[in-house]
Amino acid sequence: MAGYYIAQIDIHDLDRYEDYKKLAGAAIAAHGGEYVVRGGEQTHLEGQAPRSRVVVLKFESVEAAKAWFISDDYAAAHKIRSEAATSDSFIIEGD
Repeated sequence: MAGYYIAQIDIHDLDRYEDYKKLAGAAIAAHGGEYVVRGGEQTHLEGQAPRSRVVVLKFESVEAAKAWFISDDYAAAHKIRSEAATSDSFIIEGD
């Protein structure tokens, strides 16, 4: 089954976040991931609203998503994102 990485993000340094996106995209592609959702308009329906930006990535499996997240390929991008934004993220198994 596929593994989906889901992040809810509030960006507080747009310039640094642009640097993040460049590095992250290359790391995601190198690990066979693809963007399913990258921002976009949100319609809040119930419960607590998500952060201002939601990103969903699809990988071949949960294991592949975990391997990408802890990879050396993604490490520099993750550091930048941690400095430029506040986020909540998780990986979930799906079709």
